Amino acid sequence: MVYIVSWDEFVDRSVQLFKADPESTRYVFKYRHCDGKLVLKVTDNKECLKFKTDQAQEARKMEKLNNIFFTLMARGPDVDLSEVNGKEQMETQPVKKGRGRKQ
Repeated sequence: MVYIVSWDEFVDRSVQLFKADPESTRYVFKYRHCDGKLVLKVTDNKECLKFKTDQAQEARKMEKLNNIFFTLMARGPDVDLSEVNGKEQMETQPVKKGRGRKQ
């Protein structure tokens, strides 16, 4: 098992691993509240990539990685990933108003 220190390198190598063998690649994340650590793991039973963090900023980056993997799994490994963004869905949802008085 390889712990990768750089987030960008982890994302790039994970996507390459998935594109090489999409049928047997798995993506798992585990959060331990008592330690405050998040561990992400991508494996294809031959190679295992791991990323560990305790920083809240990097935990938020996980949303973008989830969207990348969801896109790859739904559209196939040949999809263009340049349009995938973690906040894309938030912008398309309508803004809801609060429970204030009706005017």
